[in-house]
Amino acid sequence: MTDKTKIYSAITDNISISVLPKYEAEESNPAIGKFIYSYQVTMENLGPKTVMLLSRHWFIVDSIQEKREVKGEGVIGQKPELSPGDIFQYMSWCPLHSPIGKMFGYFTFVNLADKSTFTVEIPEFLLVSDFKLN
Repeated sequence: MTDKTKIYSAITDNISISVLPKYEAEESNPAIGKFIYSYQVTMENLGPKTVMLLSRHWFIVDSIQEKREVKGEGVIGQKPELSPGDIFQYMSWCPLHSPIGKMFGYFTFVNLADKSTFTVEIPEFLLVSDFKLN
């Protein structure tokens, strides 16, 4: 497996989060410092309780030390509910001003049985343009 197909995963409180990042060469323009990355997030409920995603909180850092925070309700306009064994998957994207960066953060979920909230780690993953791999 090359770095281009690396899946980053973490499990917190019976919720598995996996991320598969990809450099989008067709959408990028390195000459003007535009590097576009997509990433596929897969979340799976490994526990016995039904949960619902409430919010996301991302930290984005690129190699020129530009740092950003992105937070908001749900993901891609949805607040998925995950029963035991359910999987939810979505795609999103991130622009950077340099060819290398990273993202990490957490999701906030609610346990629908007792209404308690908890945070789930989004594993740190690298964003690396194709030409940096050679």
